[in-house]
Amino acid sequence: MSEVVDFRDQYPRFREEMKASYTLLVPDMLPYHFDLLVPVFAKRGYKMEVLHNEGRQVVDEGLKHVHNDACYPALCVIGQYLDALKSGKYDVDHTAVVITQSGGGCRASNYVPLIRKALKAEFPQVPVISINFTGLEKDSGIPLTLPLALDLGVSVFYGDLIMTCFNQTVPYELTEGDSANARETCLRHLKEQLARGKLKKLKRNVRFILDTFAAVPVSGEKKIKVGIVGEIYVKYSPLGNSHLEEFLRSEGCEPVVPALMDFLLYCIVNTVNDAKFYGKRSFSTPIFAFLYRILHGKQKKINRMMEKQGRFERMHDFEHLRHCADKVIHQGVKMGEGWLIPAEMAALAETGVENIVCAQPFGCLPNHIAGKGAARTVKTMYPNVNIVPVDYDPSATRVNQENRIKLMLAQAREKDN
Repeated sequence: MSEVVDFRDQYPRFREEMKASYTLLVPDMLPYHFDLLVPVFAKRGYKMEVLHNEGRQVVDEGLKHVHNDACYPALCVIGQYLDALKSGKYDVDHTAVVITQSGGGCRASNYVPLIRKALKAEFPQVPVISINFTGLEKDSGIPLTLPLALDLGVSVFYGDLIMTCFNQTVPYELTEGDSANARETCLRHLKEQLARGKLKKLKRNVRFILDTFAAVPVSGEKKIKVGIVGEIYVKYSPLGNSHLEEFLRSEGCEPVVPALMDFLLYCIVNTVNDAKFYGKRSFSTPIFAFLYRILHGKQKKINRMMEKQGRFERMHDFEHLRHCADKVIHQGVKMGEGWLIPAEMAALAETGVENIVCAQPFGCLPNHIAGKGAARTVKTMYPNVNIVPVDYDPSATRVNQENRIKLMLAQAREKDN
C-alpha cells in the first residue's frame, strides 16, 4: 500500500507564534486601503509592509515563474515579491508573503500554489499566508475571526471614502498638492484613531474625512468623468493598470472608481446566493448573511453622510448595484468579478458617467464574458455610454493602452461640443 503524502510538509508554514519576529510582505493592489489595513493587523501583533516596488524588472521577475498566459495579476504579484526579496532590504529567513483569495471560480484562487512554486525555486524558506474567509487555505497562519473581519471592513470603508473624495477633488484643486496633503492628513488621523482603539468611531471619522477634503479650494470647471471597472487587481493596482488613474487625470478627466467594499459585499452575497440558487447551504451561510447586513448598513450610513455634507457625490449603494445587475445578467453568474462588472457599468451610466474603461487581464475568461460580453447589453440600455475594454498583460504596451483610451476621450469631447 502506497504511503499517503501530506504536501503541506513540502513548503514552510507560518505559525501565529512567528509573528513577533517576521515581516509580512503585502502586494500593492490598493494604494489607499492597504495603508489602513496594515495597522489593523499591527494591533494584533503582525508586522506587515505594503510593497511599492514597480517597473519592468518586477514584471520580468514574474515572467520567470508564471507563464505569460496564466494570469497577469499573479505575474505582477509574484514579480513584486521576488524583486523585494532580492533587494537585500529584508531578512529572508524571517519574512513571509501575504495574499488575499476570494475563493471564486477563477485563476486567482490558484495564486497560492503559483507563489509557492516561485518561492521554492529562489526563496524556499519564505512561507505564504492566505487571507480568505472561504477555507481555501485552512493552515494560513492568521486566524480569521469576526472581530478581525469587522475591523477590516471598517478600514475598507475609510479607504473607499478617501479614494472617492480624492478623485473628486484632485482634478479641480486650485493649488497642486492640496488634495494629496488632505489624503495624508486623513490617513494619519485614522492610524492615530486605530492606535487609540477608536477606529470604529464611524460617524466622527467619516465627518473628518469629508471636512478635510471639502476644505481644499477647487474650481467650478466641468471635466469628463471616466469610470473604471473590471478585474479586481488591474482595476485598482497602479502596477497592474499602468497608472490608469494618473493617466486619466493628466488627460483632464475625473476618474470614477467604484468602492472596494462593493467587491467584498459581492463575494459575501454570492455565498448567500449559493444557498438560494444552488441549494449550497452550510453553517457559514447565516454568518455571511449577518456580516452582509452589518456592512451594508454601514455603507448606507456613510452615503447618507455624504449626501448631507453636499460637496461629494455618494458611492453606489450595493443593493442598487444588485438591482442594476438584474437588468443585465443573473446574479448566479459569479465567476471572477461576474455580475458585478455589468452592474457597475449600469450604475455609472445612470449617474452620468458615460465613459467607462473595462480593465481586463488578457485571457481572463470570466471577466471577458461578464465584461466585454455584457457591454453590448449595457450600451443598448444606455445608448450614450461609451465602454472601452483595455487588456493588460506583459506584452501590451502602455502606449497602445493609452491610445485606446484617448480615442474614447476624443469621442467624448466631440459629443460635449
